[in-house]
Order: sequence, then structure tokens, then C-alpha cells
Amino acid sequence: MSETLAARARMLATARLGDLLVQDPERATRLALHWGDWRIDCSKERIDAGALEALVAHADAIGVPRWIDALFNGERVNLSEQRPALHTALRQQDDTPVRVGGDDVMPAIREAQRRQRALADAIRDGRRRGATGKPITDVVNIGIGGSDLGPRMVCDALAGTKAPPVRVTFVSNVDPEALSRAIAPLDPASTAFVVTSKTFTTQETLANATAARAWLARSLPESALGAHFVGVSANVAAAGAFGIAADDVLPMWDWVGGRYSLWSAVGLPISIRCGPDAFDALLAGAAAMDAHVRSAPLAQNVAVVLALVGWWNARWLGHTQRLVIPYSHALRELPAYLQQLVLESNGKGVARDGSPLAAGSAPSLWGEPGTDAQHSFFQWLHQGTHPSPVEFVVPVQAQHPIADQQRLLVANALAQSQALAAGRAAGTVRRELAGSGLDGVALDSAIAARVCPGNRPSTTLLLPTVDARNLGALVALYEHRTYVEGLLYGINSFDQWGVELGKTLAKPIARALIDGTPLPDDADTSTRALVAHARTLLDRGA
Repeated sequence: MSETLAARARMLATARLGDLLVQDPERATRLALHWGDWRIDCSKERIDAGALEALVAHADAIGVPRWIDALFNGERVNLSEQRPALHTALRQQDDTPVRVGGDDVMPAIREAQRRQRALADAIRDGRRRGATGKPITDVVNIGIGGSDLGPRMVCDALAGTKAPPVRVTFVSNVDPEALSRAIAPLDPASTAFVVTSKTFTTQETLANATAARAWLARSLPESALGAHFVGVSANVAAAGAFGIAADDVLPMWDWVGGRYSLWSAVGLPISIRCGPDAFDALLAGAAAMDAHVRSAPLAQNVAVVLALVGWWNARWLGHTQRLVIPYSHALRELPAYLQQLVLESNGKGVARDGSPLAAGSAPSLWGEPGTDAQHSFFQWLHQGTHPSPVEFVVPVQAQHPIADQQRLLVANALAQSQALAAGRAAGTVRRELAGSGLDGVALDSAIAARVCPGNRPSTTLLLPTVDARNLGALVALYEHRTYVEGLLYGINSFDQWGVELGKTLAKPIARALIDGTPLPDDADTSTRALVAHARTLLDRGA
């Protein structure tokens, strides 16, 4: 199978996308997928029907269908930690039993959802009150990584134009400026904090939560601060020691990874900001995508095909970067969310069995919303020396239309995918400059500066609009795509041991900066010098 893929890659490496589209009038149909009103167009990727057929055969040969079933069935797909990854159960629309270790987890999920809705409703309608009796008008979510990025992205995407009954702010960075700016305009008497940490030991989160409690204590009775805190954690005892009542701690489970947790009580800020009904619609959209991914044949499975194209670009065509460009202001946080989802899941150098990968893993991922991005790094995309695949995510209908602006937005997205593939040839530029008065070397130089080589791959995903249901489906699509890509690379997408190294090393450095505790003997000379200089500046500032 590898030989077939390698031969296809060699054949397509020199093909021009424009020629492929001309040579096969049915290409745009053959290499497009549909899911409801969605259209996913892969015809501007450097791929053809034969390559896609070989990729699908490879996916089948390595057992992708079996691994998809294992995910949904609660098998231990997180091999290094011997855990299932059952985020799909959180959005299941019926009560069909889902078992972990022989126990059905659905009753616990339904009870957590009931409590989440009740708490969100109480805050939204003013029944949840602070220490002085004032209703809660502002909620600050304190978390980091999956406890921040998913809820933040969804709240921003579904924010709309109407003032919410309760304002929701997110603080993740331990930088004191983040919390200081968030709380500066707030009234402690009407502010509540949601502290989200599975273990309730996350250093950055606890530092911010402790600072938030101190801010409240400067204005409110210490004995009544519990009214201003809600926890989302698996460690109820630690949350209680912090001062959060057990009834105000919503659960997390070890079979839900942080970056897959927005569907759980981690999504409480979504229920507060957007309403419990919107959160339910988000879950329903994700469940609809789950049903498709679980049942669709590989060749028509949108998550599998996108994963195969991404793996093809990285593994066989050598692309080390991947850009996601949402043509949607509402989806401006999507690239940041996907960076964690994809790179924490698949940014690894070892296979599931612990052996080194034979080839590279996930390429870097970044992006910004269009049309803003067109006026910054799209210059690099069109004329730079590192051609990189682009994914255009384009909601076609505006949530709040203004004249023809949405049509202009969509036109820009489609034009950019066309421009990346077609480019601008020297002959075209020469005709455009006819009559400009330039000739000789000056004309040749002007032409060279304006030529765009084109032949740069992209995928375009058209979806109807950004509402809760479509957003839930979109996020679930990217989750499943990431999982399937991990299978193709041969890695475990559900652990993140690389994240732990920096956390471990930060502890002795923090002690050295705070109270002068000597660094461990194995600390390198560069780190020692940096710590010494930083300590000097910190002491001077104090």
C-alpha cells in the first residue's frame, strides 16, 4: 500500500492544479463531499480519484473503522493511560447505555447536565445572588487549555448582537495582567467565578482563583465568598478546601480529555452566556456528526476524507504547515482552539507502542479569519517559497446581514481558493501592464514582482451558517478528523505528556524567583543566568 501511495505522490507532485481541473470536468464533483447542506470541496488539493481510492484502502487496511467503533464503544483508545475517550457520550441524544468498567455512565451524565442547566438558569434569571444579596451579573471563567479554549470559542461564536443577561469573561493566562484587566470594571458583589480544573491542582488556574478570592475578600465578608464561586472538577475535596461548596462543584471524568471537554460541565460558561437551549443545540449538532462518522462508508465519511487529505499533504507531499482560515468573525477563535485540539493530540514523535515514528507527525497549524488575513500573511501564501495547504471554513449565510456584505465575504473566500490554485502567469501580467510605459528591464522586473505561481492546495468547507447546531457539528467534525489522523500517523491522540515537562521544570524556577530557593544541580548555565537576571529585575520592581 505504501508503494502505491508513494507512486501516486510522485506522479502528482509535478501536476498543476489548474490542469487537473481542466483535464477532468467532473473533478469538482468527484472530489467533493456533502453532509446535509454542507459541501466540502477537496478538488483544489493535489490529489486525484486514484490517490483518494488508495488512501481509503489504506485507512481500511489499518483498521480505521474498527478504531472508530472502539472510540464510541468506550474501549481504552488512550493506551498510555489505559482510558477510554468518551466525549461522544456527553452529546448522545438518547439514554442507550454507555459502559466504562462495566458501569453505565449515562445516568451520571444526565444528572450533571440537569445540574448544569439549573445553575445556568439560576444565574441567568437572577436567582443566584452574591454575599450582599445582589444578583450575579458577571461570570469570570478561570481555566486553561481545554478548560478555556473550547468554551471561549463557542461563547464568542454564538455571542450575537444582543446584550446577554449575564456577561461572561475568560481568564487563562497566569500573567497578572489577564486577571487584572478582566476584573477591573467588575463589581465584586455581583461577580462570580467558575474555576475549572479536573484535578484542582493546575498551577495557573489556582493562582488566578486565589487572586480572585483575595479581590473579593477586600470588599466582601470572607465567610460568604462561597456564593461567588462554582467549581468544575473531579476533585471535590480540593475544591471544598478552596471554599467551594460540594453542591456548587460540577463533575469531570477521567474518560474525557481536557481538549474534548466543552461538551461536559466545562461548557457551563456556554450555558450561562448563550443559554441552556443553545448548549443543547450544540450537543445535538455534534451528535448528528457523530452518527455520520460512525455509520458512513470511509469514502463518503467527511471526517475520514479530511483526515486522509491532511495526512496525504503532510506525510506524502511533505507539507509541514496547515492553515485554517474561517471566513467568519464569529469563528475568529477557531484556529486557536484547533491548535490545541490538533497539536496537543497529534504533535508527538512516538507510536502507540512507544517506538519512534517512522515519519513525521502533525504539521503546525495556524490561521486567522478572512478577510483580515488577506491583508497580512496571504502575501506569503501567494508568493512565498513555502507552499502550505489552506482550509477555508465559510459559513454562507450571515446571522446578522448588512446589505451585500456577506456575499462580498463569501466571494473573497472563493476567490482566494481560486487564486491559490490558478495563480497569475507572466503572460497575464504582461497584458495587464500593456500601455503602462514600462519596457525592457523595468517591465521584466515589474512582471516578475507580480507573478503568483499558483498551484497551491486548499480545501473549502461551505456550511449554512454559524448557529449552535452547525457549530457543534463543525467542532465534532474536527475532533473526529484529528482522531483519524492520529490513527494514520499511528499515535495515541489522547495523551499529552509533553505538556507536563514544562510544568515540572517551572516549579523549582518559580521557587527560585519567589524566595531565592537554589535551583536543582542539574539546571543548565543558561537557565541559571536567566533566573538570576529575572530575579534582579523582579526585586527591583518590588
